[in-house]
Amino acid sequence: MAPGGTRGRTPRWGLRLGGAALFLLLLLEAAAQDAPGAGCSQNTNRSCEECLKNVSCLWCNTNKACVEYPARKILPPSSLCELSSARWGVCWVNFEALIIVMSVLGGSILLSIVVCCCCCCRKKKGRKPDKSDERAMREQEERRVRQEERRAEMKSRHDEIRKKYGLFKEQNPYAKF
Repeated sequence: MAPGGTRGRTPRWGLRLGGAALFLLLLLEAAAQDAPGAGCSQNTNRSCEECLKNVSCLWCNTNKACVEYPARKILPPSSLCELSSARWGVCWVNFEALIIVMSVLGGSILLSIVVCCCCCCRKKKGRKPDKSDERAMREQEERRVRQEERRAEMKSRHDEIRKKYGLFKEQNPYAKF
């Protein structure tokens, strides 16, 4: 804080009023919600659409019952409702078809990812050498050519020295005769 500055007091009644308002909002929200199982059982013997408006409900076509979806289990047990007659989310797809479609879609997505990865890896192996590889090969060829030139130059110098001192080996030693 700057010297000579004054700081006003924070009104404590403002904090209390805000806390009370928050508490009332939470209380009203809790009162507006029904008991989780009560909402589903009220829609029994009505229509599938009314039952499935609540996301936590499961509609059973065999006995026209609206029951709470067992959230702790992935699939509803057969004692609750058979998979072929169970509806969840939408009324026009039974649970059994939903499971089959989801597994086929998941499998095809995984298969397509694997195929794409294999294709990408194969393309990288068969691809032309990149610019750095081409440059390295060109430099290596240039070095080889320079080395061959130096060897030829050194050989010609050595041959001249051998001729000068008479140490030059002739191709055929009997050619003199």
